[in-house]
Amino acid sequence: MPAPRRLVVEADGGSRGNPGPAGYGAVVLDPLDTATLAEAAEYIGVATNNVAEYRGLIAGLKAVRDLFPDTPVQVRVRMDSKLVVEQMSGRWKIKHPDMKPLAEEAARILPASSVTYEWIPRAENKHADRLANEAMDAGGRGEQWDPGALTADMETTRTRVLHEQQPPSGPPGDAAAGAARVRAALAAARPATAAPQADSADAPQVGWGSAPDLGAPATFVLLRHGETALTPEKRFSGSGGSDPELSATGRQQAARAAEAFAARGTVQEIVSSPLRRCRETAEAVAGRLGLEVRIEDGLRETDFGAWEGLTFAEVRERHGADLTAWLASPDVAPTGGGESFAEVAERVSAARDRLIALHAGRTALLVTHVTPIKTLVRLALGAPPESLFRMELSPASVSTVAYYADGNPSLRLLNDTSHLR
Repeated sequence: MPAPRRLVVEADGGSRGNPGPAGYGAVVLDPLDTATLAEAAEYIGVATNNVAEYRGLIAGLKAVRDLFPDTPVQVRVRMDSKLVVEQMSGRWKIKHPDMKPLAEEAARILPASSVTYEWIPRAENKHADRLANEAMDAGGRGEQWDPGALTADMETTRTRVLHEQQPPSGPPGDAAAGAARVRAALAAARPATAAPQADSADAPQVGWGSAPDLGAPATFVLLRHGETALTPEKRFSGSGGSDPELSATGRQQAARAAEAFAARGTVQEIVSSPLRRCRETAEAVAGRLGLEVRIEDGLRETDFGAWEGLTFAEVRERHGADLTAWLASPDVAPTGGGESFAEVAERVSAARDRLIALHAGRTALLVTHVTPIKTLVRLALGAPPESLFRMELSPASVSTVAYYADGNPSLRLLNDTSHLR
């Protein structure tokens, strides 16, 4: 009996929303020279992160089976999903009803004795991760990933260190012929197009029972704009007013924030409210970091209606009953057709969801205003609307919220002004 052919399968899956639009990627590698023997990726509609990861594993194992149908194999599966690795290794019980049939399917593809599992950091799973993201991107366009387009970074893959010593067995033509069979089978089995499904409304897992393999979160660094002439006077300044520019103090605050972010080196993207004071603050940071500024209308400040430009005392004097009602209910709008806090929360939540999908696993600087920042913090904590009145946010202050793949956010920082001192 010939010696088994040693192979490596790297697999990954992702869900933009968890559950949300999901896809997987898998690659079969020759461990001797890290040559890519087969790739697989697919957009699978709305699913959870864990389902997508299991689907990636299944695709990788099936690719091995199709590559070498008549050759004994010894496969080392490498994944950054602790859940899948531990469950398939038999160390963790499989309790979730969606996971059991997937695990059983994966176990049937190859003999159990021929497959071992190894957890790796996400940084070492870039090939499969990229394939999964390509599949999700294709799904967002109403398409499926093209199995004939090998777009993953082959050079990055070839530099990966795989501690294997045994050379491949079997005729040299086996791998090429097998890879052709895999691509043909994938192309035949996969529909030409598949429209993305709507996001699921199912509630995410919460608390200590959440899945342990969360990956890198989408991290939002929330920077309030610098001062304007209205800021020291504590006047209502929203999206329905004069759209003031930064004052000299505000420009200095923006410059100090820019230096602080340059020193930290963590910001990868910059998104700003369309209002002038935020754009000027964002551009100061972008110029220092060499990044572009993307405008997100959902990050604009509340429209305070007839209260724009007035102090709290002036509003109390002129519109006392309206102010009392506004303070008592998030559904009440300011005098003159402004926005209620409930309307702002809906707008900010929609912007948050768009930005999480765009910046999954990355750190984005969001330059915005008091109400949007407080709203993001409140929603992250699950706090009631009245908590908006119990937070302090100084000009050019920094707050941070991380959004993990299981749907659970984590407040990491609130109203930090250390960079201004």
